[in-house]
Amino acid sequence: MRTNYDTLRGNLSKHLGPVVIVNNDMVGGTYYLVNNGTVLETVKPVDEVFELAKSIAHTPLGIYSICAPSLDPNYIPPAQAPYTDAHDLAMVAFNGPKDTSWITPLQTFSATLDTARKTLADAKLPADLQDSCAFILDKAHDYIAATISRREFDMKAFEDFSGSVYPSIRTNMYWSSKVQIQGVSDLMTRWRQKVGDAAWSGLYVVVLSLWTTYELNQNSIIIKNFMNQDKVGSHLIDLMTAQSAADPVAVALDNLARIVMDNIAAEMVFSTDQTTADALKGRQDLLSTEILQLLGGAGTGASGAAALTKGQANQLVCPFHNRSAATPALV
Repeated sequence: MRTNYDTLRGNLSKHLGPVVIVNNDMVGGTYYLVNNGTVLETVKPVDEVFELAKSIAHTPLGIYSICAPSLDPNYIPPAQAPYTDAHDLAMVAFNGPKDTSWITPLQTFSATLDTARKTLADAKLPADLQDSCAFILDKAHDYIAATISRREFDMKAFEDFSGSVYPSIRTNMYWSSKVQIQGVSDLMTRWRQKVGDAAWSGLYVVVLSLWTTYELNQNSIIIKNFMNQDKVGSHLIDLMTAQSAADPVAVALDNLARIVMDNIAAEMVFSTDQTTADALKGRQDLLSTEILQLLGGAGTGASGAAALTKGQANQLVCPFHNRSAATPALV
């Protein structure tokens, strides 16, 4: 079965379209327009302002990434105690506060920030974005200098710095969002005209992103406004990846082929049980309902073990809803 299933999936990939594939990257997204498995266009639609504003807004995170291993694993400021997991902190602070190996890489990072500050005016940014970027970079320069002078990286001093630049970070976020909306909107409008309204009504969109940006992904939020609203729920697919895909088109088409073929298979294979058919068409594992029932609803552990000792162990069910293992296998 698996061999034949994989063969169908591979062949179907060559017939998918129209599809918009989005690799959610550092520049606001790389977009691919695909039809019949062939890439027609590859576009990075978002203005460079997006990357510049976002990278400067990430300055506190850049400092944190260098210095975090040298935090004191036993100290959390009282105000942060309700929100900070002590075990997480202990794992992150694996070097401890006596370690100063962060100084040299932090000096290198500071030099990079200083270069950005000197050339910032050349970018000819909107006035408020120019001011916010300058403020973040200036504050970072001062904070890094003071931290290196003390030879100590502590949570309280860092939070004072990050809090001081937060309003400016919000300004950068505004401009990143603004140019991304504009760039993606212009591209989707052009591609819709190119594809035609009839074909566009059946458009699939696959957005690849890491777990950290999987929920409410910014590209998905924008794109859904340009799709057939009756099909957004089934045709806009947020695909979480373990790492950035080397070949996002291949990954997206492979997963989409599985989704499309399962949509048809579900209704044919489970023609007498719509609930199970819907499960096959979605992200729910077919065995989930039965496993939850065996475990006593949403329960786990002892309650599940008890269920399996009450004469139910020999009546384990297969994915065909409400059919026992006594029913002859069909595969």
